[in-house]
Amino acid sequence: MLDITLDRTREPGRLTGNEPLTILPLTSEMEEAAVKAHYKVCDRLKLEKKQRRMCRRDPGVAETLMEAISMSALECQYQFRFERWNCTLEGRYRASLLKRGFKETAFLYAISSAGLTHAMAKACSAGRMERCTCDEAPDLENREAWQWGGCGDNLKYSNKFVKEFLGRKPNKDLRARVDFHNNLVGMKVIKAGVETTCKCHGVSGSCTVRTCWRQLSPFHEIGKQLKQKYETSLKVGSTTNEATGEGDISPPKKSIPGHSDQIPRTTDLVYIDDSPSFCMMSRYSPGTSGRKCYKDKNCDSICCGRGHNTQSRVVTRPCQCQVRWCCYVECKQCTQREEVYTCKD
Repeated sequence: MLDITLDRTREPGRLTGNEPLTILPLTSEMEEAAVKAHYKVCDRLKLEKKQRRMCRRDPGVAETLMEAISMSALECQYQFRFERWNCTLEGRYRASLLKRGFKETAFLYAISSAGLTHAMAKACSAGRMERCTCDEAPDLENREAWQWGGCGDNLKYSNKFVKEFLGRKPNKDLRARVDFHNNLVGMKVIKAGVETTCKCHGVSGSCTVRTCWRQLSPFHEIGKQLKQKYETSLKVGSTTNEATGEGDISPPKKSIPGHSDQIPRTTDLVYIDDSPSFCMMSRYSPGTSGRKCYKDKNCDSICCGRGHNTQSRVVTRPCQCQVRWCCYVECKQCTQREEVYTCKD
């Protein structure tokens, strides 16, 4: 994990969108040191040339990229915690997965683009970026009835940044088109989850004036929706659009038993390679030997028919907790025996 020390002196709270981009005066030495620090982070992220240039042009981008990577990885691991593939992303497994067009790869591209879109929009509204601030949302309906305030998540800037960061739509290579498609799915799930939040102001609770702003859904909700799209993802092939001469994503030319031949929508996750079982150690995962499972829930699936071991252990946990005035929680310590199940080799 990178050790990044950042300026946290900016006052927390809502912004109007009109604040100066530099809150505190910096000496030339401080500015030079700050620039070198965020350049170093950008270089260590192993970005492509254009992405590295975009990272360097705004000091807030490096921190936002790190946040997006971490947030996406943690959400992936949470969503797949009961699956054979539990989003193990250690170097060699991740590299091998990204070389293939599995369903799991489709999810990784979608959750990554969603994570960057979400993190960038939040970074704008938090005042961590130089090139964007709050979302003013000029297209809201009935705006004349609202006093626009608060600090909305800047999805407009975020979408523009992420599209430029991830690159243009490829024309010929099927795998590149599939990756691009799945990136857009992640971004669309973010956009679909935007909500308008309002707060009333007035005498005795009357709503004579409303302060409103737009907020993104919690990222955990985004992960949940993308996991559902993973479950219904479609296997695709490639065809050539006769009108434009460009390649299109389409159902496989040969019908595959158990697979739908429906034309994928722009909101569907798509893949081109059938996934391995992930039961045994391979270049794609460490397998499920020794993995903890939950009896009557997922042991049969995760252990791939090999059965599971049962271990009994004694654990002590806080229990019978009560809130005491003022201001602490008092708990007893309860001891109980529990069984732990792990997959056999």
